[in-house]
Amino acid sequence: MSIRPIPEGRETFRHHARITTRWMDNDLYGHVNNVQYYSYFDTVVNRYLIEAGALDIHAGAVIGLVVETHCNYFAPLSFPMEVEAGLRVAHVGSSSVRYEIGLFAPGEPLAAAIGHFVHVYVDRQTRRPVPLPDALKQALQPLRPIGG
Repeated sequence: MSIRPIPEGRETFRHHARITTRWMDNDLYGHVNNVQYYSYFDTVVNRYLIEAGALDIHAGAVIGLVVETHCNYFAPLSFPMEVEAGLRVAHVGSSSVRYEIGLFAPGEPLAAAIGHFVHVYVDRQTRRPVPLPDALKQALQPLRPIGG
């Protein structure tokens, strides 16, 4: 028996960033197509890591590869809209991180969608898992639950 997911509030996420929807994000039904949510997830995580100095997408020796994704949808998002993405870290392993993301419509207290993805950090050249670099571990700390 599975537990039905429920939307969470903004306060359950440690970092927030705005993402502007684009005309091309909408589908035939007039709302953001489900595949775009994963792009928003990727955007908020990687923007955070780049701004924190933990990810060099062009020349860094270590890169993160997505190995798992999931999303629960609760309410539609659409163009034009500035979506607020909430970010937190649920788990840090020796070479992997599970990021959780909530997407919020303007002024809405509960998430329109909540999802996660798992990055495995690998050597850029060999694509073999490597221990998380210290700069990444430091950048993740503010995203972890209080006391976590």
